[in-house]
Amino acid sequence: MARASIVQDYEHPQPGTSSTLTIDEKVQREILKNGIVKPKGYTVSWHANPEVEKHHFGQSHPMKPWRLTLTKQLVMAYGMHQAMDLYLARAATDEEMAEFHKGDYLKFLQRVTPANMSVPDLQQHSLQYNIGDDCPIFDGLYDYCSLYAGATVDAARKLCNNQSEIAINWSGGLHHAKKSEASGFCYINDIVLGILQLLRYHPRVLYIDIDVHHGDGVEQAFWSSDRVMTLSFHKYDKDNFFPGTGPLSSTGPTNPLNPGAHHSLNVPLNDGIEDSDYIALFKAIVGPCVSTYRPTAVVLQCGADSLGCDRLGCFNLNIRAHGECVSFVKALNLPLLVLGGGGYTPRNVARLWAYETSICVDAELNESLPAHTPFLNHFAPDKTLFPPLSEHGRYENRNSKQYLEGLVQGVTEQLRYLKGAPSVQMQHIPPDLQGIREEVEKEIREERGEKDEMFRKDGERGAGMRGELVY
Repeated sequence: MARASIVQDYEHPQPGTSSTLTIDEKVQREILKNGIVKPKGYTVSWHANPEVEKHHFGQSHPMKPWRLTLTKQLVMAYGMHQAMDLYLARAATDEEMAEFHKGDYLKFLQRVTPANMSVPDLQQHSLQYNIGDDCPIFDGLYDYCSLYAGATVDAARKLCNNQSEIAINWSGGLHHAKKSEASGFCYINDIVLGILQLLRYHPRVLYIDIDVHHGDGVEQAFWSSDRVMTLSFHKYDKDNFFPGTGPLSSTGPTNPLNPGAHHSLNVPLNDGIEDSDYIALFKAIVGPCVSTYRPTAVVLQCGADSLGCDRLGCFNLNIRAHGECVSFVKALNLPLLVLGGGGYTPRNVARLWAYETSICVDAELNESLPAHTPFLNHFAPDKTLFPPLSEHGRYENRNSKQYLEGLVQGVTEQLRYLKGAPSVQMQHIPPDLQGIREEVEKEIREERGEKDEMFRKDGERGAGMRGELVY
C-alpha cells in the first residue's frame, strides 16, 4: 500500500460545521478522565521534530518513520502533551555528529541521493559504508539522520542542565550504526552522541537496551571505557539472527588492564520469552548492575520489536511487560534518557511508546483508545491500548528456567570483577570519543543561563492542527 494512502493530514473541524465537541474539547475530557497532570517533583521533556516522520525508506522496507506519527497522535489524543515540556528538536550539526562518526562518512551521507548513487565514486563508497537493502539511500537521508540525532543530543543536554529529569525522544535509539558504517536500518548512532553529552557532566552512565536485537553499535563505541556500562537484553543466534553478536561471554576487552573490561554485559535470549520471565530476569540483572556500578544517569533504549507480533521479532512480550521495564528503571530516580529503536508493526509501536510515555508522566490511561484519535482504524479491530500480542503468532518459549538462572549467574559473576567500581578512578573517554570542543561547551553554558527559546510549551491546551503537535 502506498504511503500516501496511509499517512494523511488530519483536518481540524471548522467552527460551525459540526454540533459535536471540538477536538480540543474531546482531549480536555480525556485529560480529566485519565487525571493527566504534570508530574510532581520532576519534569518530563518530549523532544521531536515532525519532519522526521515524513521520510520514507521504501514501500517494502520494514522501517516506517510514520510509526512516529501514530505514536504522537495517541499521545496527543490522551492529552499527555500537557504533562510534558515540549521541544522542537533542531538538526544535529556536522560537528556534533563528528564527535563519534568519521568526517568522510558524514560527507558521503550529505552527498548521496537516489539520483546520484550510481556515480562510480559514490557507488564504491556505498559498499564501503554498508549501504544496501537494509540501509538504502532515500530522499532526505541526511536531514532524517541529523534530525533524530539532534533530538537525542538536545534531550541529553536538558538532563545535564537539570531542565528535565526524564527526556524522551522516540525517533532516536538507532543502536546499530558504527563509526563509519550504516547497519541495521541505522545510519547515525544518536545513542552514542547522547551518551557523550551526558559524560560531560556525569561520571558514569548505564545504557540499557531492550530491543530484540543486540545493541552492538553502542557496545562497540564504549568497548574500552569504564565510564559507560552497556547492558543489552536480546535474541542471540550467531548465524541466523541479526547482528549475530552479544553472547553472554562477550563482556568487554579481554585484557583485564583495559578500563572497559567487564563493562559490556549481554543477556542473550532464545525465541519466545514470556512476560513473567522477562520481567523477573530484567529486575534480577538491572538491580545488581545499578547497585554495583552506581551510574549517575541512565539511557534506556525501548525497541518495540521485542513485543509479540512484531514483523521482525520473535518474543512473546505484551505491552504491559515491556512497560514494566521502563517503570523499574524510572523508579531508580536517576536522570533518564528514554529512546525508541526497533519496532516494525507500527500500530503496536505506537501503543507501546504511548503507554511508556504515560509511565514517564505517571498517568493511568484508559485501555480503550480515545475515539477522537486520528487514524484510529489502524488500531482495529480492538482499538485498545493492550491487545493480547502474546496470543497471536506465538513463538515456542525456548528459554528454560535453568537457562535464565544461568544468565543471571553469568552477569552476577561479571559484576564481581567490578568490586569497588564506584570509588575507582574513572578513565576518560577514549580519544576517538572525546569531541569536547569549546563552542559546544559554550552552547551548554548559554542554555543553563538563558531562558530556553526552542518552542517550549508549558500547559499547552491545543491538540494541534492538521494532525501536528503545536510546538
